[in-house]
Amino acid sequence: MNRPGAVVLILLAAAGCGRAPASPAPKRAPGNVSAVPSYELRLGRQTYEHYCQTCHGESGAGDGFNAFNLDPKPRDLSDPAFQKKKTDAELADAIRRGGGGVGLSSLMPPWGRTLSNADVDNVIRYLRSFRKS
Repeated sequence: MNRPGAVVLILLAAAGCGRAPASPAPKRAPGNVSAVPSYELRLGRQTYEHYCQTCHGESGAGDGFNAFNLDPKPRDLSDPAFQKKKTDAELADAIRRGGGGVGLSSLMPPWGRTLSNADVDNVIRYLRSFRKS
């Protein structure tokens, strides 16, 4: 009994033998030293890119596309002194309540009704991966 579909499957399987499937390299956080970011870090990066990068910039330096329009300028989140000074709870509060809610610039919107607690935690995890170049 001749099955053309079975022959095609056998040929495809034989062609793939000995080769590892190609997979794209994971996108790394700017300045991040880890080779493969954790799942939570990748989620944090995606959330940061969607909600924060326009003002805070790709590497968190406060040089995003929209930063030149803002006064005061967005904070440099990659600054080691800032990273050391701010606790995760303070960062979460600023993300949830916005700049105006924590006594800073009202130009930073509150994301507490948009982002879940897990989203906020993941963004903070991503912010902690920033390193000044």
